[in-house]
Amino acid sequence: MAPIDGHNSRQLAINQTTCAPLPRFSLRSFIDIYDKDILDRVTEELDTGKLWPEPLIQFNPAYKTGDSIKDLVAEGVLHSELAKVFSGFQLYWHQEQALRLGTAKTSFVVTSGTGSGKSLTYIGTALNHLLSVGAGAGVKALIVYPMNALINSQMEELKRHAERYKGVTGKDLPVTFNAYTGQTQSEVRKEILDSPPDILLTNYMKLELLMTRSGEEQLRNSIFKHLEFLAFDELHTYRGRQGADVSYLIRRIKALAGSKIVCMGTSATMSSHGTYADQQKAVADVASKIFGEKVETKQVIGELLERSLAWSGALPSAAHLKTPISITDDLDKLKKHPLAIWLEHSAAVKESEHGLQRHKPTTAGELAAANHEENIYDGHTLPEVLEVSEATMGK
Repeated sequence: MAPIDGHNSRQLAINQTTCAPLPRFSLRSFIDIYDKDILDRVTEELDTGKLWPEPLIQFNPAYKTGDSIKDLVAEGVLHSELAKVFSGFQLYWHQEQALRLGTAKTSFVVTSGTGSGKSLTYIGTALNHLLSVGAGAGVKALIVYPMNALINSQMEELKRHAERYKGVTGKDLPVTFNAYTGQTQSEVRKEILDSPPDILLTNYMKLELLMTRSGEEQLRNSIFKHLEFLAFDELHTYRGRQGADVSYLIRRIKALAGSKIVCMGTSATMSSHGTYADQQKAVADVASKIFGEKVETKQVIGELLERSLAWSGALPSAAHLKTPISITDDLDKLKKHPLAIWLEHSAAVKESEHGLQRHKPTTAGELAAANHEENIYDGHTLPEVLEVSEATMGK
């Protein structure tokens, strides 16, 4: 197939990649204004996109890799059996840093994007401790979620970890875990009460009830006697009155626990304003209030990214951006294409004092305006360039 030419493909791209005209036409068909001045004003507002703002563009960039599980085992940070639980895993930088803190019995908060493996940080920390000191004594780790759906998902993940360990060793994982929610079946609930697991997954409301109900005294006492790790997933959900309730709940558990509690929190979004240092401080302040302990900025671990494409240190020229994209190009050629490189730099990642971080969501118009002075499109608008690109990739 011949290379795609931007001028000939623009209309094709518009037809294939946008459905905006349809809802706009549908809404206008309901407008029946007889006053010309009012109709003109309404029409003007609709024409400027009052009800149809440009769609936001955000890429899902690559996370920076860190040391491997085997590296951390060799370094003495992790127990050798943990390499069998996470066999074949390559850690991201934020996972490595969190595991280093957690295994050193230091509280931490991880703020990285959705799908970045944040749960591995607290699951890995708890498993490493249990594999090191032995399991079976009682509840050593409490993992608290805002929703039962997340608990159910994590239970399936823990089962996969256990199956992976058994596949490598031929033995059952010597760590027990279970979920304790309003959905827990009566026979499973009795089993948990009679023989508390090493790792207990629950929601904050169930945990609050667990602290007071007489029928759950054995489980409650197991928590107070043995608990060492307390993790809160989706930490950003604990705000306002709910945040105050949870912070008091944590303080009550700490006051009655027989051991020092390591608090762990994860969230995809907690602070997006200012520099990375500003965001760290904001998250540390919130975590300090929730956890009831001083959380330093060095205990807040954000994401670090890395480029997926070839970057020479300078944006491609306008002439290079006009290079046609051929449908026959393989992945390696597409990754080296000037347009792909420009998009990654301008819309996916940005330099910061912390390293590469993700761009905030933006629109095609904002991207075009930001680069207008560079005359980067040589007569083409950014929407035209993006439309050509999307039409090409769609084929």
